[in-house]
Amino acid sequence: MTATAPRFGSSPSIPVLRRPLAAAALLVALVGMVFSLLLGGAGSASAHAALTGSDPKDGAVVDTAPQAVQLTFSEGVALSDDSIRVLDPSGKRADTGTAPRNLQCGSAVKFSVPLHSGLPDGTYTVAWQALSADSHPVSGAFTFSIGAPSKTTVALPADEAGGGLVGALYGIARYAAYAGFILLVGGAAFILACWQPGASARPLQRLVVRGWMALTASTLAMLFLRNPYTGSGNLADAFDLSGLKDVLDTKPGAALVSRLLLLGVSALFIAVLFGTYAKREGESEKKDLTFGLAIGGTVIAAGIAGTWALAEHASTGIQPGIAMPVDILHLLAVAVWLGGLAALLVALYRTPDIGAAAVQRFSRIAFGSVLVITATGIYQSWRQVGTWSALTGTGYGQLLLVKMGLVAVLVGIAWISRRWTARLVTSGIETEGTEAGPEAEDEVEEAEARAGARAEAEAEAEAEAEAEESRAPGTPASVAGDPARAAQLARQRAAVATAKKKRVRDADPNRSGLRRSVLAEVGVAVALLAVTTALTSTEPGRTEEAARASTSAAAPAAEGPVNLTLPFDTGGKNGRGRVRMVIDPARTGANDLHIWIDSVDGQAMDIPELKLAFTLESKDIGPLPVVPDRIAEGHWTASDVQIPMAGNWKVAVTVRTSDIDQTTIDKNVKIG
Repeated sequence: MTATAPRFGSSPSIPVLRRPLAAAALLVALVGMVFSLLLGGAGSASAHAALTGSDPKDGAVVDTAPQAVQLTFSEGVALSDDSIRVLDPSGKRADTGTAPRNLQCGSAVKFSVPLHSGLPDGTYTVAWQALSADSHPVSGAFTFSIGAPSKTTVALPADEAGGGLVGALYGIARYAAYAGFILLVGGAAFILACWQPGASARPLQRLVVRGWMALTASTLAMLFLRNPYTGSGNLADAFDLSGLKDVLDTKPGAALVSRLLLLGVSALFIAVLFGTYAKREGESEKKDLTFGLAIGGTVIAAGIAGTWALAEHASTGIQPGIAMPVDILHLLAVAVWLGGLAALLVALYRTPDIGAAAVQRFSRIAFGSVLVITATGIYQSWRQVGTWSALTGTGYGQLLLVKMGLVAVLVGIAWISRRWTARLVTSGIETEGTEAGPEAEDEVEEAEARAGARAEAEAEAEAEAEAEESRAPGTPASVAGDPARAAQLARQRAAVATAKKKRVRDADPNRSGLRRSVLAEVGVAVALLAVTTALTSTEPGRTEEAARASTSAAAPAAEGPVNLTLPFDTGGKNGRGRVRMVIDPARTGANDLHIWIDSVDGQAMDIPELKLAFTLESKDIGPLPVVPDRIAEGHWTASDVQIPMAGNWKVAVTVRTSDIDQTTIDKNVKIG
């Protein structure tokens, strides 16, 4: 039989499924809230520190050697004794090697390292590495020059902090941890809330146990990789016991250890769930144990989710007291929804006994989880992004847009699954024209139980018949007098009956349609989890924009190249003309100069010599001489002309048109 996808306009018999338009309107309203909040005001930056300033500035040229180098960050960071290094042109340490000094004053986060006295002229490189308050490593480098720029032999690492092989392994472990948490929590929740007989189903037991194993193994891996991940980047340092001890003294290390302790408690929870609970048959006893397991499991799951909230993005920045509980709720809702999807998929494919009532319960729980995810996601998006420009112009914002798109696709597929669920329920029990409430669910369960009892009775009858045949006259003695053989035949009969029951269920087009839609949901959920994992290691858009703004304020950008035109007259034959000059980009640091010499009739004019000088009279700097190179008739250039600081510079141009005829003309120009 070919299954036909349910029509979107059909009216199922379940109340929750009869309101697709209301649900869609609610989701549209929530999306509108997202955009309105994103357009709302800002606040202080949160998560992932960034370098917002330095003294000396990047690319600056100073006349005398500074006594120290000072770095300013967007938020609090943790620095080791070797986190800031200053290297001279030959690659030797120019700093004294002492621990960075904390100069924090108010909200300004500043650190400095002292330099050796008597440093020679040349270009110096400052390399730094720090640990953000949200547990992610950040690094960078910049240069400044004393006297004049020079060549440098310093080779900086190609990989950023937290990159390379160690960073890749740490990212894999982080993904595995999220996946394990989702399977553990979602699988257990599915059994307790949707299908309690699943506690004795081997496929579901394996799913939950594998989730626990994945979360435990990945947590141990992150604990050992933490030292090289935030430090050297050398994989061999994962087994450095002194480094491991340092990790245990940090907030992320304490969170990982706490997670391991909670996983030990969760192992006892799993043992009770698949042991004592699965064997209980009394309804009242099982009900009490269900309540106890639900309370205990919720506490354990919230504790494990809290190990992420207390050590990562939610624990830093604005409103951490609100952000951490919201983050825990978000993680729990994601686990219940996506982990429940995985459990439902396994049950639909591997267990023939799951019925429509269990699927219906999960459909309702999933809908509630989506509402919680949407509400908490709105708050998290506002907190980490804050503005339209950050949403579209930063890596974090772009990843967030991808995540929102995947969630929308997942919700759309889930709605199709709900339609299949409605058809599965209505095909299993006649409820047309009535409202399906708890009584209808009980009827579905009773009908399924009766069907299962009939199948078991048929299997037992067939097994008994087989045993009678084995005792009948003419039956081979090897069977008639062998109870073990008869029992084996009975088990075979029972297996055949179970397989027959599964084939009958698999032939149901509604069940097959539900399988396919749930499989599609799980596929999208895998991609969604990958994007979410990437978001946890990406600098939030709010922080990135704040760092850009601070950098721009510290070093305001010019509008573009500066164009100058200076007429001249050396007094000799063919001594009149004009100088056209372009200074690009007309900012502090390196600049390129292009100079054209034109005669009075506008033709290129060839002259024997051209010299320039830059003077900042307000700071008593200069004149800084520049000797351009002639590259063509009337065209001269100079590259890498260093302007040490912003200001109103006087540009003096000396033009010589013959052996004895020359003149100097000047003009003031704002640079930087």
